[in-house]
Formats: sequence, C-alpha cells, structure tokens
Amino acid sequence: MLRDSTLVSGFNVYPAEIEDHVLRHPDIRKAAGIGVTEKENGYVELFVISDNPDLDEEDVFHFCRQGLTPCKIPRKIEFRATLPRTNVGKILKRQLRKDRQC
Repeated sequence: MLRDSTLVSGFNVYPAEIEDHVLRHPDIRKAAGIGVTEKENGYVELFVISDNPDLDEEDVFHFCRQGLTPCKIPRKIEFRATLPRTNVGKILKRQLRKDRQC
C-alpha cells in the first residue's frame, strides 16, 4: 500500500486528492489530510486553516459532498490557526498524526 493512502470501505483514498478539492473553497486557505486506520477500516481526518471565523465543519462537509465520492469525505475536520511545517514550508503530516494521538 502507498504511504499516503488509506483503505476506506475497500477503496484506496489519497488525502492529497481531498486536499486539492477542499482548497477550491474560497474560505479555506490551507488544508492537510491524513489517513487514519481503525481496526480494519480507515478514514481521512482533515486539518483546515481558514480566515473566515464563520466557516464551520458542516460547511466543509457540505462542500466535500458536492465534489467527492462518499468514501472520500473526511470523517473528522479540525480547524487550526497553523499547521506544522518544515524549514522549507512543507506540511509535516507526521507531526499531525502524532498530535492527534495525544
């Protein structure tokens, strides 16, 4: 299995594809998705940075339902002020995975 994919209901789901879709939303500035595996099934958790304080999880879920198949819709969405980054600006998904376990 590829490192940046997770198995959701028997389908390989790539968080990058979900990020690309979500970044089309006019109120979302940055997004990062990680695959989470629980028991035999997985899901995608999405971390979002938005400048609009009125944007909520339901708005993002609704936007995802408009352009993604049901297995690709993130199960959890977390709004953050920042995302962990390397010195060159790449998002540290490893750190996001570690943070969500705490």
